[in-house]
Amino acid sequence: MDPNFADQLWAIVRQSPLLQVALDGLAQLNLPAGYLGAGCLAQTVWNAAHGYTLTAHIKDIDLVYFDAGDLSYEGEDQVIQRAAPLFAAMPVQVDIKNQARVHLWYAAKFGQAMAPYGAIEQAVASWPTTATALAIRPVGASYDLCAPFGLDDLFSLTVRPNKRQVSQAVYEAKCERWQRCWPRLTILPW
Repeated sequence: MDPNFADQLWAIVRQSPLLQVALDGLAQLNLPAGYLGAGCLAQTVWNAAHGYTLTAHIKDIDLVYFDAGDLSYEGEDQVIQRAAPLFAAMPVQVDIKNQARVHLWYAAKFGQAMAPYGAIEQAVASWPTTATALAIRPVGASYDLCAPFGLDDLFSLTVRPNKRQVSQAVYEAKCERWQRCWPRLTILPW
C-alpha cells in the first residue's frame, strides 16, 4: 500500500469535523478492535477530490468493533446506548456494529447466509467495494489503517465491486446514488 495515500487519508480524515467527532467518540468508547470505517471515509475523500465541503452527501457514520466474547444483541445495544450521548449532536446517524455477530442477522436482512467473521480485518475485506473496504482508528498521534484492497481505487475515484458478500442489487443501488453525488467517480460494472 502506498504510504503517501495512507497519510493523505489520515490528513483528510483529521480535517473533517464530522469524522473527528466520530474518532473522539470511538476513543472514549474503547471498543475491542474498534474502527471508523466504510463509506464515510471514502465519501470524505471523494468530497475533497470534488472540492466539496468534507461533510457533503454523508448520510451516516459507521463505527465497527469485534467482540467474539459477546455475540448478543443486548451486548451490542449496551455499546449503542453508551455511545448515544457522545453522538447526540451529530447531524448524521452513527451506526455501531459488532462485526463478530453480523452472521446472526445478515441472512434476514440481505437474503443470504454468511459464515462468521474471525476478525475485524475479515469483516472489512467483505465490504461492498474496494474503495469503501477500509477502516481507520487513532493510535496515539498516529493511526492504524485496515485497507485490504489498498487505497489506489479510493484516490483514483474508482468504484470497483467487491463480490465476496454483497449482492449486485446492493452494489448498483449504492453506485447510482454515489454517481449523482460525486460525478467524477468511475463506476465499474458488476
